[in-house]
Amino acid sequence: MKSAILQTATRYLLPILLLFSFFLLLRGHYYPGGGFVGGLVASIAFVLHSFANGTEATMKILRYKPLSLIPIGLGIAAISVVLPLLFGLPAMTGLWFEEPIPVIGMIGTALFFDLGVYFVVIGVVLTILFTIALEE
Repeated sequence: MKSAILQTATRYLLPILLLFSFFLLLRGHYYPGGGFVGGLVASIAFVLHSFANGTEATMKILRYKPLSLIPIGLGIAAISVVLPLLFGLPAMTGLWFEEPIPVIGMIGTALFFDLGVYFVVIGVVLTILFTIALEE
């Protein structure tokens, strides 16, 4: 069922929810939030778009299959875990740049780990839900 009201609302909610998920991602290594919660919010945005416009239309917006986000996210997270080993530190030790970036703040390996988790969560949730939706 395609509702004109839901389609119109989704047109405005999709960018707002994606922006909010990015906010949660960036906020995560200082306060509650992070890659997992941000990834869930981004997934919800795309699922809402899928309910309003159909799964095929949402897949066209994504351009790539959500399954391809999983190895990208795992790679980013793995690099952030192994990077401190190159500096003689234990794995998963936080490394930070000297100067903060004006809007984002301090950037370090914790942010890259969260980014990897963000991509993995989006990839897993959308792969599962879109597979179920396309089989019906």
